[in-house]
Order: sequence, then structure tokens, then C-alpha cells
Amino acid sequence: MIQGHPEIEWRVTSGQMPYQEALAEMEARAAAIREGSARELIWLLEHPPLYTAGTSANPSELLEPERFPVFVAGRGGKYTYHGPGQRIVYILLDLEKRGKDVRRFVHSVEAWVIDVLDRFGIAAFRAPGRVGIWTMDAGQEAKIGAIGVRVRRWVSFHGLSLNIHPDLSHFGGIVPCGLPEFAVTSMERLGRDAGVEAVDQAFAETAATFLDRLERPCGSV
Repeated sequence: MIQGHPEIEWRVTSGQMPYQEALAEMEARAAAIREGSARELIWLLEHPPLYTAGTSANPSELLEPERFPVFVAGRGGKYTYHGPGQRIVYILLDLEKRGKDVRRFVHSVEAWVIDVLDRFGIAAFRAPGRVGIWTMDAGQEAKIGAIGVRVRRWVSFHGLSLNIHPDLSHFGGIVPCGLPEFAVTSMERLGRDAGVEAVDQAFAETAATFLDRLERPCGSV
């Protein structure tokens, strides 16, 4: 549970959670939040290797369709990869009571990941026109975190992924997020892999700031 926000469940699932099970649970939980029969949820987990297709995914950007299972996610965005060594954070919040501003919500999620990476000495940033989290790797911009959210009846679900120490070659089966000109990187590649437990702790310690940002005008995020 996030300290100072007792109405939100903070859940960490060990092992590799099958994607279809997680998606079904998110769908049910989002409906229950809207009905007022369940608390909001921030859920940290890991998936086995797979690709997901967002609502704007282009089939030509799925380069190796037989490499890993492919799932239609229903979230915004294009193709992305999930797998071991990557932290997934699913964010199920009632935005009806948190500003009803999807753009602000996405910016707040991005800022949350930037705050987490700062704790490990990684300078991350947003890039105009490119949703996600970026940093410098060998003098080039590279993506270290992906954002893909969905909002239904003002309840958010899906969320973010942060590359801690995944096998980066697994991204080669897709054009990650439809951006072939940019590489994907990880905390490990940048020499800052502190382990998943430390990353989870950083997310927990910065969660209150993330939630506070939802109440601010978007330009101040």
C-alpha cells in the first residue's frame, strides 16, 4: 500500500504473470473501480517474452511474428515487447476524481519514470512527438521506458514498462513503438542495474509525487 494513500492497493506479483491473465484481471478491476466496488490499484509485475499490439499498431512493424506470442492489447500505441528483466507497472486509477485529463495523466506517468531513473543516476527525459521515456546511450537518444495506457469510463489501465535488464535482442522482432531510427536501452546497459527490488522501492517512494501531479495543470508536470 502506498504510504499516505490508503485507498490505493499496491501489489507486487512475483514470477512471470501470463499476459492474458493480467489483461483479464485489469479489465475486471477497472470495471469494479468504476462501479465503486474495488479500490484503485498500482500493480508491479513481469511477463514472459511476448509482443503486444496497441491500437495504432501497423502489421508491417511486426518483423518476426513467430518469435514470441503476439497479443492485441487494447492500449494506445504500436508494437512493444514485454519480458523478463522488464518491470511492468499497471496503473488503475479513477481519473474522474483525479482531474479527468488524459494528457496530464500520461505526462504524470512519464514524470514518474523519470523520477525513478533519477534515483539511479540516469538522466531521462521526454521527447517531443514521441511518447515514452528516453535517455542518452553512447551519445544517441535511446528508449528505456514505454508508456501505453487506456482509459475507459475515466478509469485508467495498462501503464508503463521500464527496462531494467531485459534481453535487448528480443526487441528485434518488432519496430519498437514504430520508431526504427531509435535504439532501445536498459538500466543494465547503462551500468545502473540495481535489481528489481530496488526499482520497486523507487516506484513506491515516488508514487505520492506521481499522484500529486495528477492534480496540477499539464504544463506544470
